Amino acid sequence: MDELLVEKRGAVTLITLNRPDAHNSITAGMAVGLAEGIDAFAADDDASVLVITGAGDRSFCSGANLKDVEELLRHPHTERAGPIGFAHLDPGKPTIAAVNGYCFAGGMELACWCDFRIASTNAEFGALNRRWGVPFIDGGTQRFPRIMGQGNALWMIETGIRIDAARAMAIGLVQEVVAEGGALDRAVELADRIAAYPQASLRTDRAATLATYGVSLEAGLFMESGLGRPTASDPEMIEGLRNFVAGNRPEAPRPA
Repeated sequence: MDELLVEKRGAVTLITLNRPDAHNSITAGMAVGLAEGIDAFAADDDASVLVITGAGDRSFCSGANLKDVEELLRHPHTERAGPIGFAHLDPGKPTIAAVNGYCFAGGMELACWCDFRIASTNAEFGALNRRWGVPFIDGGTQRFPRIMGQGNALWMIETGIRIDAARAMAIGLVQEVVAEGGALDRAVELADRIAAYPQASLRTDRAATLATYGVSLEAGLFMESGLGRPTASDPEMIEGLRNFVAGNRPEAPRPA
């Protein structure tokens, strides 16, 4: 059985962690596949949105396979991508986590690597690695505070507490909570909508949002202008404005 599945659904690429009997914990082989899958998505001009999920109904990802630690620290992509295969990579396009069930330790780092998170009602989150003294080295200490605020991040990191999907949404860790089993369908629904938008300005807006966190407003505005202004002449945007003037105004998606 392949431990990592990559599927093209039109403009949406779906990566599925496929070790459901081990709560989709990430082996060294999966880390290599994850890094290479992200690289392939980034290089594919026909791919616009990446969705990451876990197989089965019990777990998104419980983190690294702790029986595989030595290999995770020395596989071919450890230095450039991180031990479990993603932390230092940015495909330059939208990414969505579809979280079903357990999302612990490095799994929470993977979910937070994504631009936003859709969770099923049975999702649970926690820094359970705290119990074993395992550090966050795939982006957790940097992305958690940016997403849920420093107090909430430190509360989770230091206590190792487990929280449900409703609490995760309340603190900003999750953006939508849907019925059990529905996270992937909702993530793909949103991915299809995102993929249908003009892409140039969407990607520069994304890049500016990510790149300017923590810098001064003046510096952020300068970077936003440098990234965004060239897209004002993008053919897709011009066509979009023609559609607007003609009265073709698709309805925006609504929260689940």
